[in-house]
Amino acid sequence: MAQGMLRSSNLKIVFDYGMDENNKPIFKTKTFNRIRLDSTPDELYNTAIAIGSVSKEPIWAIERNDSHEIGK
Repeated sequence: MAQGMLRSSNLKIVFDYGMDENNKPIFKTKTFNRIRLDSTPDELYNTAIAIGSVSKEPIWAIERNDSHEIGK
């Protein structure tokens, strides 16, 4: 049976920059690479909120992206 090993993890914060001239939402992201592999969702959420507090644009989403190596 194949197994996955967590190799890396990123924190992505998506900011809402309003609407463009065609009434479509504008989102911009900030990605933080090499976060601790054992970070909990609460730690990442609190970190993202702290980072977002110094931005004038509101946070639209907070995401964690993990990369796994698959092997036997």
